[in-house]
Amino acid sequence: MKYSTLPHTDIEVSKICLGTMTWGKQNTEEEGHEQMDYALDQGVNFFDTAELYPVPAEAERYGHTEKIIGSWFKKNGNRDKVVLASKIAGNGDYTKFIRSTGFSRASIIEAVEGSLQRLQTDYIDLYQLHWPERNTNYFGKRGYEHEITDYWEDNFHQVLETLRDLIREGKIRHVGISNETPWGTMRYLEESKVHATLPRTITIQNPYNLLNRLFEVGLAEVSMREKIGLLAYSPLGFGALSGKYLGGRMPEGSRVSLFPRFDRYNGEIATKATQKYYELAQANDLSLAQMALAFVNTRPFVTSNIIGATSIKQLAENIASIDVSLSEDVLKGIESVHNSIPNPAP
Repeated sequence: MKYSTLPHTDIEVSKICLGTMTWGKQNTEEEGHEQMDYALDQGVNFFDTAELYPVPAEAERYGHTEKIIGSWFKKNGNRDKVVLASKIAGNGDYTKFIRSTGFSRASIIEAVEGSLQRLQTDYIDLYQLHWPERNTNYFGKRGYEHEITDYWEDNFHQVLETLRDLIREGKIRHVGISNETPWGTMRYLEESKVHATLPRTITIQNPYNLLNRLFEVGLAEVSMREKIGLLAYSPLGFGALSGKYLGGRMPEGSRVSLFPRFDRYNGEIATKATQKYYELAQANDLSLAQMALAFVNTRPFVTSNIIGATSIKQLAENIASIDVSLSEDVLKGIESVHNSIPNPAP
């Protein structure tokens, strides 16, 4: 395994992060425990979860993924071997069963306390805001459209004050954001620069893969200049970049077959790009999945690559991508495809 350091800390994390979004819906508790055992044995010490998980979110399964992680900690007593990240859910039609008060002080405290209880731990190493409260372009929306009905009021300062207090109490150690824009990212950073007592945002968790490199438009420069690390999620585009949907296939039990609304990486243009990437991988004796993951692993702004799997076989292949080196010819081939079909899946 290879490691990096969470920016502005001395915390060393594996370049591969174990994503947990399927545990409690597509995976059982036993399977979740098996994945954590395997990942830790392979040197993966960074786990990412959220109060919202598993996804798709539903009231009956709320927090179930965190409970699976918590029961694993209790069984093995190895909390100290893991750098743990979790998130508070933002507002949305599909999160009203959690709460409808956004990132108010009471909401953040309630969310953190609930996660700590489910995770059976006294602290969370990295606590993240899952997505912005304001209306903006996240979750598959390519461009920003200003909405005059957006009643959000600027509360960056208040949010950071609450997180600061939770850090002082020892319940969380560091702060991150997710599904953010350059404007939102800079606002959080500027608040902590102007007000020295407020915690600095150290990571941003956004989608990044061969079919969606929009992070490079604006946020990559912010990441490099401000030293805020990308935790790249969906590096395989909901499985599309494994190639399993090519040729019109729809494997039984696959994510898109189970949840058709998660099809943003399977449109006509995205599929055309995936086919080209598949042919490039085949021509260079690589699997498409490992080529796609290896590309993400080597980007200079990526602190860790969040991989997920529903089987140990998938997990093993994904983790092994850390040892895959891409030749200059492969990298040039990737850029050629990207330049001809840029970002087909927002």
